[in-house]
Amino acid sequence: MGQTILTVSELKTFYRTRLKENVHAVDGVSFTLEEGKILGIAGESGCGKSTLALSVMGFYFPPLNFKSGSIVIDGIDIMKLSREDLRTKVLGEEIAYIPQSAMNALNPTKRVGKFIEDILREHRPGLSQEQMQRLAAERFEILNLPTRALTAYPNELSGGMKQRVVIATSTILNPKVLIADEPTSALDVSSQKIAIKLLKSLLAKGFVKSMLFITHELPLLKHVADDVMIMYAGQIVERGRIDEVIFKPMHPYAQALMGSIIVPESDIRGHRLSSIPGAPPNLKNEMKGCRFADRCIHTVDECRKEEIPERARGERTIRCLFDFDYQSEETAHERR
Repeated sequence: MGQTILTVSELKTFYRTRLKENVHAVDGVSFTLEEGKILGIAGESGCGKSTLALSVMGFYFPPLNFKSGSIVIDGIDIMKLSREDLRTKVLGEEIAYIPQSAMNALNPTKRVGKFIEDILREHRPGLSQEQMQRLAAERFEILNLPTRALTAYPNELSGGMKQRVVIATSTILNPKVLIADEPTSALDVSSQKIAIKLLKSLLAKGFVKSMLFITHELPLLKHVADDVMIMYAGQIVERGRIDEVIFKPMHPYAQALMGSIIVPESDIRGHRLSSIPGAPPNLKNEMKGCRFADRCIHTVDECRKEEIPERARGERTIRCLFDFDYQSEETAHERR
């Protein structure tokens, strides 16, 4: 096992609405991330993936609020830092973020090189202008970007090039943890492949030490991650090795999620495509029991009584009272 870089323990965060209601978007999430590893986080829209990413970064700005738990990055508990120390000593240095809709994250009135210069001037004040330009050019070369792009405005670049500019900007300080939040969602298939290859190369070359890769596309993670966590209604319902969770999911939600996706892999191509009935629960409400109970074909009275703890099943953990081996979608469909 490699060195543990990130440890998240019992993290709970919530949104406060204008009506003073609390939306429990992340509720008791715990995990670790080791050096050299890519941990995937998957689930349908609204399950809390992006909120978890912002929470781990320490981005607690209204309406997002921290409730409890700890976030330790390379021995630093970031929840014990002041906002200024978090900004200057952790963000960019220890942990960095590639946001959703990253191509829209660039200021259209600034030349591309100015983004990187601003970061280096803030965190590496001793560098000369020439040194900053050389570092930016070297990172662009690694990401297969022409150095002329440094003097371009964002609207002069293609979508794939803008995505790589954001990756270069996010990783210029060689962070220990890189959070990539749906980094390929706005790209065509060929550009997706390039972006994933470049992200993995940054890890292989040591420019980043570890990565959280967030997506709602489970099959995509097969080509990216070492391990995966399946998230539902603010909680982790299953975690394990990527190939095991994708091809033989145990939690009923993970099984249903795989059954609702069109995938080319021959191992699962023959399964009938199905939908997940109902809708996720309202996270403003206090919930007892399994949060997937209203949509699960296996639900019994026990499922609704008390909070369901995570438990080990071999090398995996699942948040379910029962053991369900992977079943074909035809069988699941007939049970419905």
